[in-house]
Amino acid sequence: MENLKILSDEDLIELVKSKDQELYEEIVKRYQAKLLRYAETIVRSSDQAADVVQQAFIKAFTNLHGFNSSKKFSSWIYRIVHNEAINQIKKYRKEHSLERNDWPEDIFTDKSQDAQEKLEEKEIKNAINQALDKLPIKYQSVLTLTYLEDKSYEEISDILKIPTNTVGTRISRGKKLLAYIYQQQEQS
Repeated sequence: MENLKILSDEDLIELVKSKDQELYEEIVKRYQAKLLRYAETIVRSSDQAADVVQQAFIKAFTNLHGFNSSKKFSSWIYRIVHNEAINQIKKYRKEHSLERNDWPEDIFTDKSQDAQEKLEEKEIKNAINQALDKLPIKYQSVLTLTYLEDKSYEEISDILKIPTNTVGTRISRGKKLLAYIYQQQEQS
């Protein structure tokens, strides 16, 4: 159905709940790439992120009747992914030290730059990822949701189940801590 694309997530969920469960595939298409990226920033493994997202989609589907369609579906599904990712970390804590690859490869790339500049930017990206790895998960989560997932403070509040003011505080503190860790790395 071509007209599915014009439906809001919440309207589509209502159709899934009342008429056709196979329409849930459209929800998966809409969110799979975004949720994989978010899960990978937490669990730091593309394989584990895929497991997390698959589990989240299954949990969301089985609990659709508990979803309040007056709320944003995106916040609800991100919350499920967040919880699954945290559970995955606890389950596989020893495997959790894998290298991060959560920032898009081309985030710093400008096609007009020469090879030396690209190399320097890649080094900066790696240093930022190393610093981000050292942040507590509460700061990693808000920074990832803000800067990689482009979520509003209200959406982050819904996803993480924390007050909106706390979101702002954690972003501010997370940025300061990230800068401090980055500077310490550069000095050593």
